[in-house]
Amino acid sequence: MKPAIVMQTDFTADTSAVCTMYGVCQMVDPELRIFNNTHAIPGFDIFSASCSLDYVVDFWPEGTVFVSVVDPGVGTARKACVAKLKNGQYVVTPDNGTLTHIAEKIGIEEVREIDETINRWVPTKACSIFHGRDLFAYCAARLASGIITWEQVGKEYPLEEVVKLPLVKPECGQDGTVSGMIQSAGVHFGLVSSNIPYQMLEETGVSYGDTVKVRICHNGEEKYLGEAKYCKSFGYVAEGEPVVMVSESLTVQIALNLRNFVTVYGIGQGPEWTIAFQKAGR
Repeated sequence: MKPAIVMQTDFTADTSAVCTMYGVCQMVDPELRIFNNTHAIPGFDIFSASCSLDYVVDFWPEGTVFVSVVDPGVGTARKACVAKLKNGQYVVTPDNGTLTHIAEKIGIEEVREIDETINRWVPTKACSIFHGRDLFAYCAARLASGIITWEQVGKEYPLEEVVKLPLVKPECGQDGTVSGMIQSAGVHFGLVSSNIPYQMLEETGVSYGDTVKVRICHNGEEKYLGEAKYCKSFGYVAEGEPVVMVSESLTVQIALNLRNFVTVYGIGQGPEWTIAFQKAGR
């Protein structure tokens, strides 16, 4: 079976743009299977695109071809690339920072700049503003179908040239405080997930039922300071109460039971948003 193509964009789900990306893939090879990760990434938000890839790659098999199109620099000199990951997957994307998290987590084996002379949809060559359809989807379909080899994607370039966004790495202080950045702040359920592995918190002596002090800052300015129980899930605290949990990506997360922590406290995500946890009483 040919590898799947998994797409994510900031186009919104109800736009015809996504449909045309599907169509180009089907015209290349009608046997290709195409799936959506999400098309609801906030507009131009490269950090969110990088996080979104990081969230899903572990749950797809070797050979999967991911297409990520959050491309505020479309049509400019920024590179259009395909990255071959160390786990055997591929990511077709503008090289604008989207590869940051997976480069850190999984690692990139090779990266190639897409050769537009052979891997670009010819009928729309006059258009420079829709590389999602005309370049990324088309190249992904040719790669997934076996029409081109990995080497035929284009010229390889040094991994050191891959664009990386700044990240705040998780760390543990001598006082038992674990700190890092807010990896995601979901507007739907209001879940605030850090990039701190839950094991790092538990290694400081925190276990289920303990009270944890939580501090959130934006560019160094405190936005939230409070305490919450460390529990398995939302329902272990009263409605409206904060709770610290293990997130779906196995990092430390804070939320409100049946409320929206993000909207209540105005929380965002990215390296300018830091979060720290410490066992209460220390």
